Amino acid sequence: MSSIHSDRIEKLRALMRSEGIEYYVIPSADYHNSEYVAEFFRAREYFSGFTGSAGTLVVGLSEAYLWTDGRYFIQAAAELEGSGIGLMKMGEPGVPAVSACLEEKMKEGAVIGFDGRCVPCGKGRELGKKAKKYGTKLKTDLDLAGQVWEDRPAMPCHPVLLLSEEHTGETFESKVSRLREKMAEKGAAAYIESKLDCIMWLLNMRGSDVECNPVSLCHMLVDDRNVYLFIQEEEITGELRAYAALNRISLLPYDNFEEFLLICDYQGNLLYDPSFVSYSAYLAAKKGVKRASKRAAKKLSKGASGKKTHKDAAEKDGVKYRLVKADNPLEAFKCVKNPVEMANLRECYKKDSAALCRFIMWVTERVSDKEKEPVTESGAAAYLDGLRAELPDFMGLSFETISAYGANAAMMHYTAVPGISDAALKPEGMLLVDSGGQYLTGTTDVTRTIALGPVTEEMKKHYTLTAVSNLQLMGAVFLHGCTGINLDILAREPMWREGLDYKCGTGHGIGYFLSVHESPPSIRWRVFPGRQDTPFEPGMIVSDEPGVYLEGQYGIRIETILEVVDRTSNESGRFLSFEPLTLVPLDRKLIDARYLTPETRALLNEYHQRVRAELMPLLTNIKEQAWLIEQTEPV
Repeated sequence: MSSIHSDRIEKLRALMRSEGIEYYVIPSADYHNSEYVAEFFRAREYFSGFTGSAGTLVVGLSEAYLWTDGRYFIQAAAELEGSGIGLMKMGEPGVPAVSACLEEKMKEGAVIGFDGRCVPCGKGRELGKKAKKYGTKLKTDLDLAGQVWEDRPAMPCHPVLLLSEEHTGETFESKVSRLREKMAEKGAAAYIESKLDCIMWLLNMRGSDVECNPVSLCHMLVDDRNVYLFIQEEEITGELRAYAALNRISLLPYDNFEEFLLICDYQGNLLYDPSFVSYSAYLAAKKGVKRASKRAAKKLSKGASGKKTHKDAAEKDGVKYRLVKADNPLEAFKCVKNPVEMANLRECYKKDSAALCRFIMWVTERVSDKEKEPVTESGAAAYLDGLRAELPDFMGLSFETISAYGANAAMMHYTAVPGISDAALKPEGMLLVDSGGQYLTGTTDVTRTIALGPVTEEMKKHYTLTAVSNLQLMGAVFLHGCTGINLDILAREPMWREGLDYKCGTGHGIGYFLSVHESPPSIRWRVFPGRQDTPFEPGMIVSDEPGVYLEGQYGIRIETILEVVDRTSNESGRFLSFEPLTLVPLDRKLIDARYLTPETRALLNEYHQRVRAELMPLLTNIKEQAWLIEQTEPV
């Protein structure tokens, strides 16, 4: 940790002492539990120096710890070196969860603090129950980080964009009608939503408040007649005002969300998802529902004639409203793309894949040209970004391009920084490039590992194992009802046979001009207690991205995006399979055929035949076509 970060933590500790707080929790999230957040919300990074997208910092008066997942173990160890902050590798043997560690610190009279707006309800309630057990107090209304952060960036605020049906494939009226049907099934009269991509999807709206994520900061409440959207005034365009008036959408101040939950005249139960409603919003809603219930009971107790009836009788008649916990219904709707979205996505991925092919041609030629200035990791990324920017309907990147050469690729989410960490590419070894774009026609994500020159036999072996893992999952046929946990072994088995593993999931869902990491689809082997996994449905799209990461040596990842499709139905059941959306050749120079089975060899050649057929019309000059033919020759 630099002296800057040390000073910041000491200032935080001074505030903690003045507030009587022993431990202060700083998560990565914003007020919406987003994975990627605007600079305004990056308090964990501000105090720790750790720049990854996921992690939780716990600061005590004399100690500090940071939790992060396997994607960031190597990066976090490097960025926290010498900091005095203990690295807690989530999921590793003997490493307690954040809540378990805090429970060990709990005692009578102790105080733990956090900003309840940045902690999801589920985690806040879990801590609350444990604190009550030990006589520990929680202070959940303290933004101590904000008090220390003097030059904190402003809250982002940009005008919204409304999408047409040619891009969404479904009207707002249809979507909100489906939501209200789900509310009725759960016995709820209202529903609160803070997850940004869900609100964007429902309203057919996009924003630009979070870098690489087309979302606007907002909250939402839906009842049986109205939609209440809490959004910053400067984000509201004339088009949005007209759209809102037409669709019974009330536009209210962003900062008034919790106050509204407190005073809202609820007409029944309130539906919510504890993963994406903040603890502060939950506490406000809980009080608000209780107050509304009392008002309704009081009204009923007077009776139709104006005479009072017994209070117990009123409550017996069903006036006692409650909060109803449920999985987010909009998540389930959003992750299944409709026919219009899928048609757009298929064309989008073809064009995006062609751009990456042009990049691979360029970077391999450029690096081998000794007469030209060396290109760096960031220079290569900038060139690829420029190719994407030329494509139709381009709206920005879906995440900062990862261009990692040699040992840097062992860090799964490495970022090249000119002047600090920006390796020059050489005509040897491998370059890992993980990239994607945001388009009006979809969101893309793809990783390819590229040989820049001579490579070792071990590199070829590990690349081929990664290719086999990728192809086995791509070629899966499975019964309807299967989840990612059922299929993950197809990707990991080739790795596990060689005593290898990658410390992350195999795949994630992807949004439509939305989040590049979209829940709930997930492909992983690890079971999380209490987590309900979502079965695959036709129209879902997921990533397939196994890899090998050797610290200090190199990293390999192959990521192909897959569409879930119907395959066949018979007396044994309904079978599904995958079709690749990504159409970029694997690097034949890195394939060692000794590690291919007849089945995986056939899968590789079949994939390359498809790539050639689909991309040949898009690669228009003779040089590009010759390159594609060479790269897709049978192995």
